[in-house]
Parts: sequence; structure tokens; C-alpha cells
Amino acid sequence: MDPMQRIEQALSAALSSTEVPGAPPRLAAAMRHAVFPGGARVRPRLCVAVALACGDDDPGLTDAAAVALELLHCASLVHDDLPCFDDSPMRRGVPSVHSAFGERLAVLSGDALIVLAFQALAAAPARHPQRLASLLGLIARGVGQPHGIVAGQAWECEPQVSLRDYQRAKTGALFAAATMAGAEAAGGAPATWRALGEWLGEAYQVADDIRDVAADPLLLGKPVGRDQALGRPSMAAAHGLLGAVAHFQQLVERAAAAVPDCRGAARLRALVRAESERLVPAALCDQLAQTHARAVA
Repeated sequence: MDPMQRIEQALSAALSSTEVPGAPPRLAAAMRHAVFPGGARVRPRLCVAVALACGDDDPGLTDAAAVALELLHCASLVHDDLPCFDDSPMRRGVPSVHSAFGERLAVLSGDALIVLAFQALAAAPARHPQRLASLLGLIARGVGQPHGIVAGQAWECEPQVSLRDYQRAKTGALFAAATMAGAEAAGGAPATWRALGEWLGEAYQVADDIRDVAADPLLLGKPVGRDQALGRPSMAAAHGLLGAVAHFQQLVERAAAAVPDCRGAARLRALVRAESERLVPAALCDQLAQTHARAVA
């Protein structure tokens, strides 16, 4: 089965388990709104791709790990969009959860998605259940204190922050969890895959900084200019757009080089480069360079 089809089916099954008689229907609807329609599903795709490269001898466990990663990511977006943080009216081209369902249900749906992520892992039809404890730890570290998504969000509340610490926690940690979880689910060596996730995650955050300044909000599916408006750390603000683009390209090269030798190495490197082009297209880089050249001429 195609990896994306695997991921979508597994996500749908996880959400369907919450849509039962006697459950609050609007909460269930808010949760589904947060997950579908989805974005690029990069984190679960990475998880599945690494598992396949490691043999994927326990597909049920791989799928559960991929689902958990995406649900946790979606929960972070729901909370990130709240009025107390970004106050974003749009996400993925549709109204954000708090815009569509109200702030109270947005908070609850984000919380419920976090719980559902670990419920999905716990209920996995695993052929190798001894891998589950390590898998739970890997994924939990990608979202909690001291270096996961929650820490990344919390850095926005601190008076001073290292830009790299902020980016590694807010984005890089869950990418590292995705690559390591894919290896763990398939009986591989998780530490071997950490660098790929860390470099690619950092590249994603830098790309987000660039797009917040330079992207079309209609194509991006959410408002732009939020980093400057909210005073958030940003590679584009710290080093300028051209500096951020150069750093992004360097990170992508490091991510591609970090793919270990394996039977799926070429496919994984192609995935890294395709995501690079999707996030910060070469045409946009050329446009930024031309604009800069005219400005200094």
C-alpha cells in the first residue's frame, strides 16, 4: 500500500474510534477538523519511510507511530493558532479550529488529540510489543519538556532565547522523533536516524521563517507576518531573507547527507529534496536574490 494511503487510513481509523454514541459530537467534529484535510503529512511519511528502509517488519506498530506523530503535530497547530498565541483565523486553507468551533473546544480538541496519540500507540496490533516502551519514550520526548514542542512554544514566553534552541525544540524535536520512531518500530537503530530528523526539522523551521515573510498567504493557507507582529525569534529577522535562504539550503544538504546507507537511501534523499522545493521553491530563491540585487544596485 502507498505510504500516504496507509497514513490516511490509520488516521481515519483513530479518529473514528472517538466518534461513538455518547461522546460529545462537537468535540469529535473539532478533532476531525484539526486532522482533515491534512497538510503534507511529512512527519508520518518520514516515520514510514525510515521503517521501510529498516525492513518494516511490524507495519501495525509503524502505522501507530506515524498516527501518533501526526496527531501530536495537529494538536500543536490547534494550540499554536489560539488567541493567546498566534490568534490565527486560518490553517491549511480552512478556518482554524478556534475560528470554526470556538476557543473552548479548540483547547479541548488539542488536549484530546494528544491523548488519542498515545491511545493509538497503546492499542497498536504490534508483532513486537517489546519495542513499544522505547517507542513511547521517543515520541513523548519529541513533544514534552525539556526539548520538545511544548518547550519550543514556551520559549516564546521567555525574555531571551537562543534561536537554535527555539527552532530545535519547536520543530526539530518531532522530526527527530519521527525518524527515530520509524527505526524503532521496525527493529532498527534509532540513534542512527536522529541526525536526519534534526537537520530536516531545523530546515523546516527556517523555511517557515522565510515563508512568514515572503510567501503568498493564500498559497500558504495561513496568515503571514506573524513572527514580526508577535516578536518571535526568526532566522529571517536575525540574518535577513537571503541569509535565511542560504542557511535553509545548507540544512537541506546536511539532512540529505545524514541519510544512512540503506536500501531506501535514494528514496529518502529524494523525499528531502522534494520537500525542500515544496517549502522554498528555487523560483522564490531566485526572486529574492534578484530583489536584493536591485535594492543594493
